[in-house]
Amino acid sequence: MSIVYITYMDKIIFKDFYKYVPMFKDRWTPIYLEHGRLEVNDYSLTWIDKDGKMDIPVAMLSCIIVGPGSSVTHSAIVSCSKSNTPIVWMGEDGLYFYSFGVSVNEKCHTAQLHAALVSNDDHRTNVARNMFSLRFPTVDVSTATIDQLKGMEGHRIRDAYKTYADKYRVPWTCRNTNGIYGIAVDDLNKSLNVLNFNLYCICLGAITTLGYIPSLGFIHSDGKIPFVYDIADLYKVDICFEVAFSTFSSIRTYNRKVLMGNFTEAVHKYKLLKKLPKDIERIFKC
Repeated sequence: MSIVYITYMDKIIFKDFYKYVPMFKDRWTPIYLEHGRLEVNDYSLTWIDKDGKMDIPVAMLSCIIVGPGSSVTHSAIVSCSKSNTPIVWMGEDGLYFYSFGVSVNEKCHTAQLHAALVSNDDHRTNVARNMFSLRFPTVDVSTATIDQLKGMEGHRIRDAYKTYADKYRVPWTCRNTNGIYGIAVDDLNKSLNVLNFNLYCICLGAITTLGYIPSLGFIHSDGKIPFVYDIADLYKVDICFEVAFSTFSSIRTYNRKVLMGNFTEAVHKYKLLKKLPKDIERIFKC
C-alpha cells in the first residue's frame, strides 16, 4: 500500500491509498510484444507466439507495447485496466504511434489538478517554466514566455545532436524521423525513433498510472499525447541520445536487440521510474 500526495499552491489537496497495484516507481520498463496473442489464462496474463507461452506480471509493468502481427483479447484489456497498466499500439520499429488504452485511476483528483493548471494561462506558463528549470538549472527562466522556452529547447536539442556526434565520432546530418524529402531513414535516426518511442511509453505509463491526462500539454499541443512529449523532453537527451549515439558508435548499424538492451540498462541506471512521479509533482507546484 502506498500513499500519494498531490499538492496545489503548496497545499495538500489530495491524499489517498492505492491498495491494488504497486507504486509506479516499483514497476519495470515496458515490454514489447509482436506477432502473437495476448490473452488471460488461469487468471494470468499470457503471451502466446511461435516460441510458446509466456506469463506476464501485468501489475509490475509500466507499459505494454503491442507491435505488428498481434491480437489482444477483451479479457487481457480488462486485466491491464484492473492493474492500472497502460497498453500501447505501435508500428514496426516504433515509427508510428497508433493508439493507447488509458488506465482508470481510483480517484480523479490528479486529472482535475492537471486540467485546472493547463486551463489557466498564468499557471500553464509557470508549469512550463518549472519544466525548463529542470533542463536549464543554471538559467533564470522565471520571466520567460512559452515561445522563448521553445526557442531555448530548439537550440539545446540541435547542440546535443552535434555534441553526441562529436563525442562518439559518428556522422550526423539531420534529424529524419520518417523519410523527409525522399531521404531514407538511416540507422542512427532509426535508433533514435525507437528509443524516443520507448521513452514515450514509459512516460505515458507514468502519466496514466498516476491519473494525469496525456492529451493536455503545457508546451506541446499537437498530436495525441502532448503532455507525454512535455515530460519525455526532460529525459530524452540524457537517455535516448546517449544510448543511440553510443550504440551506433559501437556496432555501426541498427540492431533492435542490442539497442533495447542498452536502453533498458540506461533507464535503470538513470532511475527513471523513480524520478518521473517526483518530477511531475515538482513541476505542478505553481
